[in-house]
Amino acid sequence: MVEKIVTPAGYKKYLDELEQLKTVKRREIAERVKAAKEQGDLSENAEYAAAKDEQAYVEGRIEELEQTIKLVTVVEPKEKGGQVSIGSKITVSMGDQTMEYELVSSNESDPASGKISTESAVGTALLGKKKGDRVTVTTPGGDVDYSIEKVS
Repeated sequence: MVEKIVTPAGYKKYLDELEQLKTVKRREIAERVKAAKEQGDLSENAEYAAAKDEQAYVEGRIEELEQTIKLVTVVEPKEKGGQVSIGSKITVSMGDQTMEYELVSSNESDPASGKISTESAVGTALLGKKKGDRVTVTTPGGDVDYSIEKVS
């Protein structure tokens, strides 16, 4: 497995998901399996089959998270004199539109919630820049000009 780089928030998210799966989800599935077994013939019991499938998925996810947590490198956001780096929260404007981004590792990327990867076109263009800088990002839809309004 490849080493993963995450912010402290991303690491906490992994830990929280693992804890939820081990404590809550496992118990819920065990109860579903037990209830399905009590219904009788397991060969034609759709509820039992669904519960066992979900159980297999959850156990696989637990194993995946445990391995990830072992190999993860937590990168603390650094104050770099106002320069954009991993963990930075950036406000940019594109003409009359303003957007807020948080620069995260590719493992934590969630563009819908404003978390963009340092490896994305926009993230790469913003890295190392400061408030007041302008960057142009080439996208499939054409070039987009960003003006950095705030870095925190």
